[in-house]
Amino acid sequence: MPRQTPLNAIHRKLGARMVDFAGWDMPVQYAGLEKEHLSVRSDVGLFDVSHMGEIEFKGRGALEEANRLITNDLAKAADGQALYAGLLNERGGFVDDVVAYRFSPEHIFICVNASNREKDFEWMKSNAKSVKPVDRSDDYAQIAVQGPKAFGLVQRLSKQPLERIATYRFAEGAIAGVPCIVSRTGYTGEDGFELYCPPDQAERLWSALLDEGQLDGCVPAGLGCRDSLRTEMKYALYGNDIDDTHTPLEAGLGWVVKLDKAVFIGKPELEKQKSGGVTRKLVGFEMTEPGIPRAHYPIVKDGQTVGEVTSGTMGPSIKKAVGIGYVPTALSAEGATFHVEVRGKLLGARVVKTPFYKR
Repeated sequence: MPRQTPLNAIHRKLGARMVDFAGWDMPVQYAGLEKEHLSVRSDVGLFDVSHMGEIEFKGRGALEEANRLITNDLAKAADGQALYAGLLNERGGFVDDVVAYRFSPEHIFICVNASNREKDFEWMKSNAKSVKPVDRSDDYAQIAVQGPKAFGLVQRLSKQPLERIATYRFAEGAIAGVPCIVSRTGYTGEDGFELYCPPDQAERLWSALLDEGQLDGCVPAGLGCRDSLRTEMKYALYGNDIDDTHTPLEAGLGWVVKLDKAVFIGKPELEKQKSGGVTRKLVGFEMTEPGIPRAHYPIVKDGQTVGEVTSGTMGPSIKKAVGIGYVPTALSAEGATFHVEVRGKLLGARVVKTPFYKR
């Protein structure tokens, strides 16, 4: 049986189409993927992301311990700042991509992907030396409020001025009377907040946001449009675009790797790869012939399979079929052409500058 988030009953009451995602019973869509996608781009949408995991390091040495496990550098972050980062294996491949929150040098909080909750915790536990991580995943529900009207909606339900929470910053405060960690990271390309709250108050918070959001055209949004929104931005999805066999340098995520840090797991391999150069790169491309690229479709050049699509969609905001995939470095420059095998047919595609969607 798939696990349920604290908002499961609300999704069913709202008529959501539910699917098994990473062992969780999750809403894939409500009124329809395209409608929800466009509402997030123009107004605001609510996502239940309570299936994500939360892992905490607390006590003396927490900062140093957590920092040794991630590619980005918490030592250079301020208290109240969040960092996007990789957890890497010894070969430099992704164990996961995460967001690390620095409350203080004695308190680090890491949000991990739903599909990796248990794996990440075990990996952190086995690699931690002095400060052991604590799995806090069941202590939080998480609601993402995304869209150009997200700020106004959440601000009306808060007594604190939210301007102080800049992008990739966070603070603690009440939203609609519910105590929350209020974070401003996002996975859609739009402004917005992630609200971490007690599970037993998640329904109250969701309902307050949806009720107040009627002024803004707020809609509940499912995992379907979350995927199309992030694909239009070329944001990586673990298990599709990044995994334990691909490194941040191959995935175009070198900016989350701080090789000037004294140590982190996977650093020696990345140093070798940086000096030797990568042989493959993750690129964004658009179709030049009618057809929609999907994950695992072959990428073909001169009759040879040279790579594969990792994500693809017909972008509702851009009205184009676009995809993401790994290709040999020689084929990664903007304007390079190849074919994607779509249901047995070779269809033309061209590497383009990303993100595909620009406001």
